[in-house]
Amino acid sequence: MTTTDQQPLGSPFSAASTAEDVMAGIVLSGKTAIVTGGYSGLGLATTRALAAAGARVIVPARRPGIARAALEDVEGCEVIPMDLTDLDSVRTAAARISECVDRVDVFMALAGVMATPERRVGPAGWESQFVANHFGHFAFACEIYPLLAAGGARVVVNSSAGHTLTDIRWHDPHFRTGYDKWLAYGQAKTANALFAIHFDALGRGDGIRAFALHPGKIITGLQREMSLREQVDRGWVDERGNVIGAGFKSPSQGAATGLWAATSPLLANRGGVYLEDCEVARVSGPDEPMDDGGVREYAIAPDSAARLWDLSVAATGAAPVF
Repeated sequence: MTTTDQQPLGSPFSAASTAEDVMAGIVLSGKTAIVTGGYSGLGLATTRALAAAGARVIVPARRPGIARAALEDVEGCEVIPMDLTDLDSVRTAAARISECVDRVDVFMALAGVMATPERRVGPAGWESQFVANHFGHFAFACEIYPLLAAGGARVVVNSSAGHTLTDIRWHDPHFRTGYDKWLAYGQAKTANALFAIHFDALGRGDGIRAFALHPGKIITGLQREMSLREQVDRGWVDERGNVIGAGFKSPSQGAATGLWAATSPLLANRGGVYLEDCEVARVSGPDEPMDDGGVREYAIAPDSAARLWDLSVAATGAAPVF
């Protein structure tokens, strides 16, 4: 991937497009999709849209009981327990899925956390946002790689405009020298983008194409560990929690870019790019405001993507079997 690939394609959709708009006329009968985080917010809208198009949808969930309740009226959907911060749980979920399907056509890594208090997880006391948003999805994708290759899958990874907050902190990715919840979130979102870049490079020989994206600003469960006061002070909601900030999308609009990435014929034979508003994003300058859109060059740099891949293999022990 080069920055010359990071150019708009002339998509017929926009920031206002909904899941229903993007999926109109798309038939996924006989296809299997996996959607992490597929039981709330834009993830739930994504699962519903894929199932409505005829796909079998598997939803790995940290809270399987809540997931099953949210999805009880969705036909062709099943829930598998999985905690992205527990690599044993990730491996167990991947093994269970491998026992019941022989291919995966779409893998959507939508689950995530944002601006959480400092937590340490895993055998080495890793920073939890990096693990929940990146290491967990990385390990899971490696474990199910044979299924993705069998399906010539599209892999869709939710990053965020938050990636503009920081590049990977190569000197201290786990914040051993002092924690900042927003920098930790920004680093994890940069990691999401870089993961998609390198996964596409490694998987394209097997027909796998990967995309990262910013779904837009959406008030969902992602903000659950932020206080109401903090959201009010940021101008996102009023004192009663009603969304008032400019530019916020509905869950259906937030799901649209990911669904476009997963299904659009315009993206056939493409991959390793960052998307927003149902379009390939432009490269943004280092001093541009976050809300002006685009992707920072460091989040799509192939050398950094390969370096993060090696860091992730060393930490998790996961690696795809090519």
